Amino acid sequence: MYLKKISLFNYKNFSEANFDFDSKINCFVGKNGIGKTNVLDAIYHLSYGKSYFNPLAVQNIKHGEEFFVIDAEFEKNERNEQILCSLKKGQKKILKRNGKAYEKFSDHIGFIPLVIISPADRDLIVEGSETRRKFMDSVISQLDSHYLQQLIQYQKVMSQRNALLKYFALNHVFDTDTLSIYNEQLNGFGDYIFEKRKEFIDQFIPIFNTHHQAITGSQETVRLVYESHLFEKDLLTLLQENINKDRALHYTSVGIHKDDLAFEIDQHPIKKFGSQGQQKSFLIALKLAQFEFLKKQSGVKPILLFDDIFDKLDESRVAKIIEMVNSDTFGQLFISDTHPERTEAIVKSTHQTYKIFNL
Repeated sequence: MYLKKISLFNYKNFSEANFDFDSKINCFVGKNGIGKTNVLDAIYHLSYGKSYFNPLAVQNIKHGEEFFVIDAEFEKNERNEQILCSLKKGQKKILKRNGKAYEKFSDHIGFIPLVIISPADRDLIVEGSETRRKFMDSVISQLDSHYLQQLIQYQKVMSQRNALLKYFALNHVFDTDTLSIYNEQLNGFGDYIFEKRKEFIDQFIPIFNTHHQAITGSQETVRLVYESHLFEKDLLTLLQENINKDRALHYTSVGIHKDDLAFEIDQHPIKKFGSQGQQKSFLIALKLAQFEFLKKQSGVKPILLFDDIFDKLDESRVAKIIEMVNSDTFGQLFISDTHPERTEAIVKSTHQTYKIFNL
């Protein structure tokens, strides 16, 4: 599978741009602020139906314009697939495959497997648990659409339960029966999600460890630890035990929406005890493991986006990545970099076909 060409209209800083891609390596070079990352984000859009960097969809429309369109052609299983993503101010975003609009965006997730490695990944370390849950969920959802549906249902029921708790507080009433219906539903969805996340982490950890050792070649021990209330008790019991707390808070305080994935180095949180270099290696290993996991499970090599990562890596780590490109581990690669000479030197050393776009 690879991306053959893409057209952008009014997307971020581009009025109109067209690119024809190489099936192996594509590099975008140029000064900061010229739009290199925006091209990568447009490609990300085609896989996930949203931006990696900006959660507010309308802000991806070029300033002063009314709409954006991203139109692309992929080759997958020897067939041409046209994917189009568009948004008009005040309307819902549209995602189409071969001219037919998706009713639910979630139906498209997993069709174009893709992994991005970017400086913005640092949020996975420094931000709250939600960013790490989203990471787990996005990897599992790319392979398992049923999981994504269960997750959407869980969030829906939780919102309803939270609204009910607020209603109780405002009106000074309480009704166990209505609440227990939501508890039962949450328990069903929550248990399924918990088991899937647990299974995923068990398979993911060995892959992550292999990549981390390959990148760092070091002695430090790193760990990924899945943390969940559901390791202690089933969700139904937890919801019943915490009802007074939930009534006081007006929201659901226990459940899989509180899960976390702890990142540790030598048994301490990497956020506090890892140097910048250690954190970078950890994140790159995490993303390369995501790539390999998706590849293994789906049988398709995901598209890989390297956003400005050579800036932060020493030569031995860059060499490691080149080695992986050469051993045919990767499929199609998109690289953004501020240094044209450095990029050219790196891609030439891979002995693969490539294209360089000077923006």
